[in-house]
Amino acid sequence: MLRLTASVVIACLLVTATGAESASEADYNARLKALQGTIKSLQADLSKAKSNRDKLQLELQAAETTIGTLQSDIRKLAEERQRQQQKLAQLQQQKQTLTRARQQQQQEIAQQINSAYRLGGHSQLKLLLNLEQPEQVARINKYHQYVLAARAEKIDAYLGTIAEIDSLTPRIEQQAQQLRDNEAKLQQRQQALQLRQTERQATLSRLNSDISSKDEELKTLAQDRRRLEKLLEEVTSAIADLTLPGGNEPFAKRQGKMQLPASGPIIKGFGQAKVAGKLNWEGILIKAAAGTDVKAIHHGRVVFSDYLRGHGLLLIIDHGGGYMSLYAHNQALLKETGEWVSAGEAVARVGNTGGQNQTALYFEIRHQGKPTDPLRWCRKA
Repeated sequence: MLRLTASVVIACLLVTATGAESASEADYNARLKALQGTIKSLQADLSKAKSNRDKLQLELQAAETTIGTLQSDIRKLAEERQRQQQKLAQLQQQKQTLTRARQQQQQEIAQQINSAYRLGGHSQLKLLLNLEQPEQVARINKYHQYVLAARAEKIDAYLGTIAEIDSLTPRIEQQAQQLRDNEAKLQQRQQALQLRQTERQATLSRLNSDISSKDEELKTLAQDRRRLEKLLEEVTSAIADLTLPGGNEPFAKRQGKMQLPASGPIIKGFGQAKVAGKLNWEGILIKAAAGTDVKAIHHGRVVFSDYLRGHGLLLIIDHGGGYMSLYAHNQALLKETGEWVSAGEAVARVGNTGGQNQTALYFEIRHQGKPTDPLRWCRKA
């Protein structure tokens, strides 16, 4: 009786825990949805063109966002092209194998027909009439039956091979056409990409020409920082008292065990001055080749995946416990707001969006909205 009671209690606890977890998940989803609405309003306000420079920034944003989409399309099309080429090669190899088998079968059938012709149409009857011993008659008769069966089997196999080759031919033609269509799409995307990259460079040049002094550069950087701070205030406020669902090890216990999101030299360090000894870096800048995978440092949920002026294509992940990681200036974003990510999973690709002149990943770690040195938490990949 005691054992039964204990089982009931445990079952009740499990149901309660599951219900609490579901409620937590639902609450998180509701908060996240509300946050998305707030961010949308914030983005709309930030997108208002109040000056000529604002208009140029919007042009840059449009160009860089389109470039990111085109680069993603090109990568997907290239991967699809590779799969199509492999499939076409497999089909062609299969046809070559069948063609060789058909030729071999033709030779074997020809040999059997030739042997039958030499024996003559009445060879079996003549042999039976010339044999006096019954056992020899039975043996010869069985041999002829075997020859006839073997000949029919080879002819059936030959006809089957021809049928397979006939069915492969249109499949090869279809695969080749798909490959040609893919190549045409890829070429179109690449041409569009070149055009948008030229437009981006022209816009960036006009933007840079507007900054004629360190003071103006400092003012621009300060505005970019305020945009990010405003965004982070909204994010932090929305998820401050929420527990991130999931049973992974807490972020705080992973200090020093995580890997940086990309491999490469750190060209700007945490706390280093940006311009004229003012506005220190609140994260680190990691130099890496364009298109390099940006990997999540820890399990979490994407709370922002969009373009933010000054930071380009930006991704923010909530890791629970008040910890967030930020990945900026990306070429493309691979995850959308609300998606779960695992440690080491690719979430973006390194780029130069946000008006950067070099390809590099800007990376931050925040606790309760405040920046902390990423190198205290992560080691080089």
